[in-house]
Amino acid sequence: MPPAKTASGVRVGDPCVVIIFGASGDLTQRKLVPALFNLQTQGFLASEFGVVGVSRSEMPHATFREKVKPEDKSLPTDEARKAWSELSERIFYQAGDVSRPETFKQLKDFLGKLDAQLKTPGNYMFYLSVAPEFFATIVKGLGSAGLLEEKDGHWRRVVIEKPFGHDLGSAIQLNQDLRSVVGERQIFRIDHYLGKETVQNLLIFRFGNSIFEPIWNHHYIDHVQVTAAEELGVEGRGGYYDSAGSLRDMVPNHIAQLVSLVGMEPPISFHADAVRDEQVKLLRSIQPLSPEDVLHSAVRGQYGQGQVKGHKVPGYREEEKVSPQSNTDTFVGLRLYIDNWRWAHVPFYVRTGKRMPKRVTEIVIQFKAAPFMLFTRTPVSHLTTNRLFVRIQPDEGISLRFGAKVPGPVLDMGAVEMDFRYVDWFGAKPSTGYETLLYDAMVGEATLFQRADMVEAGWQMVQPLIDVWKALPPRDFPNYAAGTWGPTDADALLERDGRHWENGET
Repeated sequence: MPPAKTASGVRVGDPCVVIIFGASGDLTQRKLVPALFNLQTQGFLASEFGVVGVSRSEMPHATFREKVKPEDKSLPTDEARKAWSELSERIFYQAGDVSRPETFKQLKDFLGKLDAQLKTPGNYMFYLSVAPEFFATIVKGLGSAGLLEEKDGHWRRVVIEKPFGHDLGSAIQLNQDLRSVVGERQIFRIDHYLGKETVQNLLIFRFGNSIFEPIWNHHYIDHVQVTAAEELGVEGRGGYYDSAGSLRDMVPNHIAQLVSLVGMEPPISFHADAVRDEQVKLLRSIQPLSPEDVLHSAVRGQYGQGQVKGHKVPGYREEEKVSPQSNTDTFVGLRLYIDNWRWAHVPFYVRTGKRMPKRVTEIVIQFKAAPFMLFTRTPVSHLTTNRLFVRIQPDEGISLRFGAKVPGPVLDMGAVEMDFRYVDWFGAKPSTGYETLLYDAMVGEATLFQRADMVEAGWQMVQPLIDVWKALPPRDFPNYAAGTWGPTDADALLERDGRHWENGET
């Protein structure tokens, strides 16, 4: 039987049961169930569908349903409330300790009963919203219980949240542990940044528009900037963050994914492996950083006390569950080079940090300046450099900055922008950033998920920094005030090259 389709002709997600390990955690309530609810209201969930939360706490089904129920403001109409009622009837809960084999046997028995009740055909998506040390334990438990075996036409998939390892060696070991139990095509390593519309639009923008693809190379592009800035501090996650830091938390996954999508060669098709093959090639083309390169091309920082939007905030070492002597980085800035023809001598500057002036994730493509000789005898003192802004959050869109004549009798130039915002053109739909990823996992579309070699390539990129920074603890932490754009060394990283960070100033 062919897959069902929505009224607009789009394929509906396969009939299945989504099993969420770590269901009592914050992610389930804030992101996963709301994303499933949005898919329900938009018609993308099959009628044969169910959700099972798994966690250690004992809890009746009704209590779990109430725990994950969206806020009243998310249910403003009778139609929305009806949709939630229909979905909530298919949400269940199973208590269990993942370190005990009987947990998986009990889960298998329960899923068998649900298949009969919900008329689901045995398709299971196991979502691991748990601490990384439980990834291999859960997958091995599922394998031992026969829950990962695919037969009789049904599928079994495992969705894994980051962090996927804490360095290159641990990532390689985790991949080996998982693939000893389950096939690579069954593993969906999730990166929620790739659920953003603008990130996905990079492929369409680059390869579907003849205006930009011919100039997407070192002949026309001066440099690339990738920024992922957060206003917030660690927000109660001090225990995790103090063992990870900004480098491990953001660079080998989120930042590496953005760099690969900006820099990759055209794939032979939009098939998942064709796209991911090119992403891996790009990541492996990044020039390895020697220990000397780390000292000159990398900056780390940690925020101290400061002000964010007029409110005084504590320094990192004063945050809950953070050591008062912590040397954990909350800011990272890097200069990377890609050793291939397209990007020869074009620096990629990347930065990510906590407690910065605003929340913004964007990619800036700065094109080379036009020759100036035509303007030498005019009031124009400098030419506006063309910049392409790809805004990923919070205001998704794309804008192009270019020069135009200032009205009047004198020849003078000013900077103007053509601006595209998703909400203006396509309207606003409720979104958590997980809808596309969950839907793709239901239909087996793996393009937006990391493959094992992609994960390892990302860690390989940052391993030299991990090694050098471990051997040479910072002497100047905290070295930037909360509410600023990071340490002064990050500005110097570009200024030495005659460039500057794009901080949103016009």
